[in-house]
Amino acid sequence: MGMVIDMRILFTICGRAGSKGIKNKNLRQFCGKYLAHYTVSTINLYLKRHLEIQYDIVVNSDSHELLNLVSDNGLREVSQIVRDENLAGDSIGKIAVINDCLSRMEERHGLRYDMVVDLDITSPLRTVEDLEKVIETQTETGADVTTTVAAARRNPYFNQVKKTEHGYKKVIESNFTVRQQAPEIFDMNASIYAYRPKFLATGKGVLEGYCEVVEMYDTGVLDLDHENDFELMEVLAGYLFKTRDEFREVYEQIPNEAD
Repeated sequence: MGMVIDMRILFTICGRAGSKGIKNKNLRQFCGKYLAHYTVSTINLYLKRHLEIQYDIVVNSDSHELLNLVSDNGLREVSQIVRDENLAGDSIGKIAVINDCLSRMEERHGLRYDMVVDLDITSPLRTVEDLEKVIETQTETGADVTTTVAAARRNPYFNQVKKTEHGYKKVIESNFTVRQQAPEIFDMNASIYAYRPKFLATGKGVLEGYCEVVEMYDTGVLDLDHENDFELMEVLAGYLFKTRDEFREVYEQIPNEAD
């Protein structure tokens, strides 16, 4: 990866209190270590490789337990922002929360950031290389936002269908006879987002501006929304931690609870 010189990055970690799919999932342990600490671990590995980067890390939540859990990570100093009540509801988009992090941290430190990088707590199976590629792509392209994706397992041009008045038809009409003929399709996996601050401040969605993507390793279930996801991901994670160095290093540097 190329060097990113003279850049100040704000890393954001955002999580609400409670959860509908998995109770208090942001406070859970994953393979014996706190789920939220996987995010800090990935950031820490990146910063250890890129000493030239100026940075701040901030956790934003309406849960004091989560704020303290992320701050007490044993790896990096993390600032706290207690989420405003008007940003704490289920209907509030994450972009508004990330933008709040940006404005409050700039005001708090009296400076401007060149990039805002948000890492989702519920995506523990990512590597420092994923984060490097996102930041490098965002830097080189000048995109409004760069996000992560995985290759889609189904294709709307070929083998996805929708209900119509007369039975089911392809989501997108086409005459492709084999999947390889159809355009390549990706799933957004909600793992890493790198924003241009001026675009973030507009409040527009990820795909409403110039968006670039970085493809991540397909772990099948990348986001933890349901209890079954959690169980399946722990099984998959155990395998990856044993067989893949890039996943194992994120896991191994997280301090044990008793450390």
